[in-house]
Amino acid sequence: QICLSLVKLLFYLAHSPLGSIVLLDFQPRQFVMVDGNLKVTDIDDASTEELSCKEDNDCTLDFPTKSFPLKCSVVGKCEGINEKKNLFNAYRYFFTYLLPHSAPPALRPLLSDILNATGDLRYGINETLRAFEKVLHLYKSGLYLQKRPLLLKDYISLKGFRTVEGGDYKCWPSYSHLGCLLSIHSAEEAAAICNSQLQCQSFIVTQHRTWTGRPLASFQSSWTDLIPDTNSVVYIKRSASSGERL
Repeated sequence: QICLSLVKLLFYLAHSPLGSIVLLDFQPRQFVMVDGNLKVTDIDDASTEELSCKEDNDCTLDFPTKSFPLKCSVVGKCEGINEKKNLFNAYRYFFTYLLPHSAPPALRPLLSDILNATGDLRYGINETLRAFEKVLHLYKSGLYLQKRPLLLKDYISLKGFRTVEGGDYKCWPSYSHLGCLLSIHSAEEAAAICNSQLQCQSFIVTQHRTWTGRPLASFQSSWTDLIPDTNSVVYIKRSASSGERL
């Protein structure tokens, strides 16, 4: 969410009515999240000036660990230097820390492609935004889910119940530090996640949703303490419930 919001912001800056705008003091502390969107808190160091040049050798974009040769345009400006400077700063301050983590395994190669392409400045802001929107579409639609055996048939569902909240096993990346709370596309995906975790014996699909509209599921190591909750559904492994009366 943070990276996509940042890319949308940089897309606007690259195509603003004033021309391509560069953020000269590009640091994480210069941004805040407001209603799910990233905002710039200080635009005093924003500029529409692009580096003047006489030849291509005048257009090297230098960073502490990398340098990028750019072209000198016919009007004597370094082509795309403001856009590329913003994008590489987004890569080194945000993408490298946020993109490699917490995505479903099937989407990680696509995020790695974005990471590598922006790190080498092979993508401009237009291509980067398209790549992010493709990943978001796959994530929201569930198209990233690979065909696999249907596992939900191995679970008993109890509508209108949930388990007692409390300390349970933890997992990564959880929306709660107290347990294992993950976003899912469907109960079928939750069943696959539960089967992949040795501690998991049951999971609850709630009405709570993430910013992409995906429901949250809580994964549990037990299911015995059930309490009424009209907004929840408990799924219990048949193997865990064998010999027990529901």
